[in-house]
Amino acid sequence: MTKPLPDQVRQRVLDLRAAHSLREVAAMTALPLGTVKTICARSGVFRDNPTHRALFTLPPIKESTNTGVSVPELPPQQTVTGDKEVDAVLWLRAVIKTGQAPLIEKAMQAAARIKTPLSDLEKRYAKLLLAQNHDSFSAVFASIGFADLEGLADYSVATLARQHEARSRFGDDLYNDTPAELFCIAALEGLECYNGWKLADTEVDGRFSERPELLPHTLRDCLHELVYWDALYFLRHAVDGYGDHRIEVQARDDFVFRRLASIRARTKDEAIEVFRYLSDSDKMDREETNAILANLIG
Repeated sequence: MTKPLPDQVRQRVLDLRAAHSLREVAAMTALPLGTVKTICARSGVFRDNPTHRALFTLPPIKESTNTGVSVPELPPQQTVTGDKEVDAVLWLRAVIKTGQAPLIEKAMQAAARIKTPLSDLEKRYAKLLLAQNHDSFSAVFASIGFADLEGLADYSVATLARQHEARSRFGDDLYNDTPAELFCIAALEGLECYNGWKLADTEVDGRFSERPELLPHTLRDCLHELVYWDALYFLRHAVDGYGDHRIEVQARDDFVFRRLASIRARTKDEAIEVFRYLSDSDKMDREETNAILANLIG
């Protein structure tokens, strides 16, 4: 009868597997490749963690019971700068910001009838702001994108869609702490910030590692949670313009992001998913990214 492997040997296999291939682990432990595969498969550590997935998932969308039809209203026209053409564009921008497709379509048609190029009106708007505020930087910054009505339309439509989604998922509870947020707060209770807003990575890693049942096991688990935090932020931001995470939540987000550098990709497709996430979420310039990329191709 085969003698059972000691628990410490099994744990060493699992620890090594987190950073090495199956063949490398077999060579490093002098165990048969088949034994290493069996240990890893039976542990469940390298399969997606369903308990983790359940916590870091948005509530489902609920269909609205409101059967009334809302009629989009035009914002009032106002004299803002005294320049009729500039004020007209400012009003059209206010119309577009409603996110209502019928109003946006009319606004874009009206903009096409303005004879002065919008780029010229943007420069005039910047000069008017400068005359009012005597701050060149603020004037230039405030006028950026003034002429980009199509970009504003895309953003406004997306924002309105997120607002509807936020209300359909959370109702009046949008700003209440979610179960995932409460978990982060409880896990990091008592840790002190430095620089007024940052928790020490080593302390954060230690606290979350003490709760293995809610650790992401795979790169896809990591992506699932990171997308959850991104979605929660954008839903809240669409409603009030803020939505910033608590310190404990940001610490968890950073913790999971760091794990992308230490969990090996199970397949090429999984590695590609991580790369696309880094690119699409504009996180290529983060200090951990080089280590993550090295892990993906290692």
